[in-house]
Amino acid sequence: MDIAVRLEELREKRNALTGTLGLVPTMGYLHDGHLSLVRVAKQQCDHVAASIYVNPTQFSPNEDLSNYPRDLERDLQLLENEGVDLVWTPRDSDMYPDHFQTWVEVGEITTLLEGSYRPTHFRGVTTVVAKLFLAVLPDVAVFGQKDAQQALVIQRMVKDLNFPIDIVVAPIVRESDGLAMSSRNTYLNAEQRKAALALSQSLREVEAAYQAGERDADTLRKRVLAVLNDEPLAQPQYVSIADPGTLEELHGEVTCALVSMAVYVGKTRLIDNMLLGGERPSA
Repeated sequence: MDIAVRLEELREKRNALTGTLGLVPTMGYLHDGHLSLVRVAKQQCDHVAASIYVNPTQFSPNEDLSNYPRDLERDLQLLENEGVDLVWTPRDSDMYPDHFQTWVEVGEITTLLEGSYRPTHFRGVTTVVAKLFLAVLPDVAVFGQKDAQQALVIQRMVKDLNFPIDIVVAPIVRESDGLAMSSRNTYLNAEQRKAALALSQSLREVEAAYQAGERDADTLRKRVLAVLNDEPLAQPQYVSIADPGTLEELHGEVTCALVSMAVYVGKTRLIDNMLLGGERPSA
């Protein structure tokens, strides 16, 4: 496995790879959710590249950039074990050189849900992902359904800017008890870890209601909130029943919906989601 730090190194090593290339962008501290994306990329392409970069511009001033978990040596070993061909661990100076002032911004879809609480978040995401795409030049890029809005935003950017890249969205990977895998799960103590199960439990509740014939969006939303509110350590920031393609909130009868939420458990902000009915749309 080749490892590149400088942009020049990356381009040299990238040019040596023939055939199709899949990219898995990450912020490191990898878990099996990330590795599942690598496995999807391996199925799709001749070679796989991954990036490890904790992107400062997608964190708000009050968020956990300085405390975000990091373990580069472990991450590299995990990626090598999965047969990744190339890893880029860029420097801040390559991603954001002195006097940096160019941003990639997607419009309306970034103002909803996560964007309404983290107004600069998606500008940071789309800018860094665009730079990763231009540096690595992949044929395919794989993202996780756990960040459902992010995946839609990236698909929108790729479509609008004519990037010659196929975006693949892989399913959420969960722990055996249902908790969606996340690097931030390491922040939880034992009591909080147990309380965090309220997120997946609320999704199972709303899925059961939907399968039993409940189609009213407001009722489904209340079902999610009822489960979350039963857990004293869980503090919902938002619960959404939205159109899976536009992320606009739904009311009345629904046939297909993205159920998503952001919930604080202690100081840790967790997200989770589930698609009810139909298949995940692209932007």
